[in-house]
Amino acid sequence: MDVGVMVPQGWKGEFDGWTAADAWSNAVASARQAEDLGFESLWVFDHFTTVPQPTDEITFESFTMLGAIAAVTARARIGHMVVCTGFRNPALTAKMSSTLDVISNGRFELGIGAGWKEDEWIAYGYGFPPLRERLAVLADHLEIIRRMLEPGHASYEGRYARVDGAINVPKGIQQPRVPIIVGGNGQNVTFRLAARFADELNLVFLDPAEVAAHMAVARQRCEEEGRDPATLRISLYCRDGDVRPVGQERVDRLGAFASLGLDRVVAFPSRWDTSDACLARFAEDCRAAGLPLHGGAAVAAV
Repeated sequence: MDVGVMVPQGWKGEFDGWTAADAWSNAVASARQAEDLGFESLWVFDHFTTVPQPTDEITFESFTMLGAIAAVTARARIGHMVVCTGFRNPALTAKMSSTLDVISNGRFELGIGAGWKEDEWIAYGYGFPPLRERLAVLADHLEIIRRMLEPGHASYEGRYARVDGAINVPKGIQQPRVPIIVGGNGQNVTFRLAARFADELNLVFLDPAEVAAHMAVARQRCEEEGRDPATLRISLYCRDGDVRPVGQERVDRLGAFASLGLDRVVAFPSRWDTSDACLARFAEDCRAAGLPLHGGAAVAAV
């Protein structure tokens, strides 16, 4: 099981009271340290303002931040946990993803979902459609993004989005395309979209028993869509409480997730402590749980 970490970004308040320059220096240093420690991947959120309440504190924009992280790292894979698809035209998302893949020399993975943080949608002028519509938008966007990342020009006429002979050059470095991760716990719609379009399903904030149950449903959805379940990777973005305790409790929790057959966990140990010591201690506990931190191979697209 690979282990990825979130890079401090400000969204969860880790930079409250900091200057922007100091916060950015810390984010860059954290990304470099995480790569040096052997973590497989580096991730950012796709949010505009802090959680749980929007405040006048730092939150760095995700695509810009990943471009900079790509330029100061060399091995670790990079991506979002996860892009809110409603914030961007899907063809633009594909174009930015392809460019990030080139900047990173083939290390980018596009994590994407329907979005949920209502205050951001409204404050930034997106409205806030009901969940059913947001998921339908995600389906149209995934169709377009897949076509934009694959060979040739992209054409698609959906209810919520369209492209007509759209050119996307370069398409990235990875072959056959940039990997796609669909994020969310929705078993009826989200899991089916992952089975149809994605290389990986990213679950969120589940305990080991819940993960096992969700993995079983995800495999069933693959079968219903005519796909070999073994070709869909499954990952988990851990609850912050799962990785906050230092020592044996955290080791045991990481081991429990690994025993389920997850392909990757992503954690945010730096939420409470942005010092070098925090990531170093997390690396020690990962190794104690039997998770060697030596990097991972590119996700094979389907």
